[in-house]
Amino acid sequence: MSKKLTAAQIVAKAAANGYTFENLNAVIKVESGGIGFAADTGKIIIQFEPSWFRRKAPYTPSGKWSQNGVERQSQEWKAFNDAFSKNPNAAMESTSIGLMQVMGFHYKMLGFKTVGEMWDFAKVSEENQLELAIRFIKSNAKLDKALKEGDAATFAYYYNGSAYKQFKYDTRLIAAGMKKK
Repeated sequence: MSKKLTAAQIVAKAAANGYTFENLNAVIKVESGGIGFAADTGKIIIQFEPSWFRRKAPYTPSGKWSQNGVERQSQEWKAFNDAFSKNPNAAMESTSIGLMQVMGFHYKMLGFKTVGEMWDFAKVSEENQLELAIRFIKSNAKLDKALKEGDAATFAYYYNGSAYKQFKYDTRLIAAGMKKK
């Protein structure tokens, strides 16, 4: 089984959930550049969020945490591994993972008993990562409706929060192919 997501798998997932291929694919492109695993290492794409980790675990600030950035996965993994050495569950809960960057702290809502179980599921394939994202989208009726209708601004707000305009998330979704119904 290939870890790589195919267009046919996106088409099938979109159809099964009432989305268009174009709208679902736009989110995949914008969230992770369309990749769930780093080409050079094979590791899952992550974004460790120190602000979330601080809420979940006492910590000793690490210089590694200020250098992380999703565009530099080697730094991201250094920051994550440092946090993991202090509190594994809090580190996994404080990290977004995979194709559509779903936060670990959503594990219960997504049907997993532990955050580690969620991570193990995501590490299997990009198709599993897409499944996580769809479960997350389906957990919020407004988010689900926005994706079905191609409402980029509403989707951006509910997927990434009120600061979405700062990152031009809605306009990036439109540029990646999201279209209103």
